[in-house]
Amino acid sequence: MKSAIIGGTGIDASFPIETKRRTVDTPYGIAEVFEGVGAHSDLVFLPRHSAGHSVPPHLINYRANIAALKTLEVSQAIGLYAVGSITGMLPPGSWGLVDQFIDMTGGSRADTFFTGGQSGVKHVPMVQPYNLALRKAVARAALEKGKRDIVLKGTYVCTNGPRLETPAEIRMFRILGGDYVGMTAATETILAAEVDLPFAAIAFSINWAAGLDEEGVSFLEDETIHRLTGEIVSVCVDALRNPVTS
Repeated sequence: MKSAIIGGTGIDASFPIETKRRTVDTPYGIAEVFEGVGAHSDLVFLPRHSAGHSVPPHLINYRANIAALKTLEVSQAIGLYAVGSITGMLPPGSWGLVDQFIDMTGGSRADTFFTGGQSGVKHVPMVQPYNLALRKAVARAALEKGKRDIVLKGTYVCTNGPRLETPAEIRMFRILGGDYVGMTAATETILAAEVDLPFAAIAFSINWAAGLDEEGVSFLEDETIHRLTGEIVSVCVDALRNPVTS
């Protein structure tokens, strides 16, 4: 059985596992993936922004990406998301599991496989957007690696991008219950749910959101982000060793 890690900022340029590039043709377009070799032949890395981080979040072909994972018979996946912190739930330099999201993309993306006609209509429940067994596997793997301060929940606010948010928007998101803000998680989560792909999400904070930093919006240094993402990927690889059910 295959497992997948979907990554973007801080990950796609330096994935720490030996892979080989492959393109997958889907009804929604071509997706680029990197398949592990040797001991990691059952692991797939999908760079959501394509190689070189060349596609902005609002133009990502999310449907092709998720469809490609199904074509490759991936049975579980974890999405990794760089975020800006809104509350102290996840201060910059820390990471944790996402358990809820607020979708603010405004319907501007192709975020469903079910568009009527031949594809039909499907209303996917989102009471528990993320697979509980997979979230537990991540928490357990983190603990086994000595990571005792992992955050076990948090609400991800998904904006359309590619621009960053205004301080007024961040104040609104805080009132709505958001803990951090990004531009990709909600869309991937929805599509994974539609195809019954067990899915978990990890957010890692690289800055305070607009209006919360005296310097404006200052990001962690690249070296710190690389160390952080390396730790997260190592935990994910361990967590994905055993398949879960949807």
